[in-house]
Amino acid sequence: MIIHTSFFLRTNKTKTLVQKLLFLIFTPVFLFTSCSQKKELSAQEIVDFAILASGTHNFANAKVSFDFRNKSYTSIGECGAFHFKRKFTSNDTLIEDDFDQKKLTRKVNGEKIKLNDSIANLYAESINSVFYFVQLPYRLNDEAVQKELLGQEKIHDKEYFKIQVTFQEDGGGQDYEDIYLYWINSENYSIDYLAYSFLVNGGGLRFREAYNAREVNGIKFVDYRNFDVQNKHAKLEELGQLHEKEELKLLSTIEKSNIKVKHSTNTCK
Repeated sequence: MIIHTSFFLRTNKTKTLVQKLLFLIFTPVFLFTSCSQKKELSAQEIVDFAILASGTHNFANAKVSFDFRNKSYTSIGECGAFHFKRKFTSNDTLIEDDFDQKKLTRKVNGEKIKLNDSIANLYAESINSVFYFVQLPYRLNDEAVQKELLGQEKIHDKEYFKIQVTFQEDGGGQDYEDIYLYWINSENYSIDYLAYSFLVNGGGLRFREAYNAREVNGIKFVDYRNFDVQNKHAKLEELGQLHEKEELKLLSTIEKSNIKVKHSTNTCK
């Protein structure tokens, strides 16, 4: 699983993004009334619209908490810098992880313990992986992200922009060679599907279908159905059509609960 850590999208950048998108929305040349006009959008513009439509730019200056697989997670955004927390109980032992994007610290029953670097990195990657998907599409503007519009594709009678994401080696994390695809609805700019290829543990392909979309205090959250690709000859770009043909195997569901969002009143420069 790819874990990318270069996502310090500062609030002034976020404000610039919102201002840019509002300008585009209210400028007649960008009143998209036909499919041909939509095709003229760049990958960056499509992602920017998706971020605005989802409200995920609000992560930059908010406290967001949720429960996932018997663990409690908290993201604290302060002017675009992030602090992640995770808390859970294992065998009557309370474990608390604190990751400030530079260092991870762990407390066991309230006492700080020393971790070697490899274990600390493993825990940090696990936490960041959860937040990577929760904060989509906001994370598609990470500094290491390289976006390319592959065209449009229809899945279940809906039109989607098909965007490929690769990563620079510098800032792209340990799994920077992984490749992602995002299907962004051409009408409402929601990410309804995503897929990725990975190399770790022998490599493979995964496909995710978003469902249970809901808005909590200005931010859109979704859950996912996670599919395995059993056809060893399948290609990443074919997964949307394989899903439509019901040729993928459901592995699991990825669900969040008890979501809370509290916006900060911080004034950022």
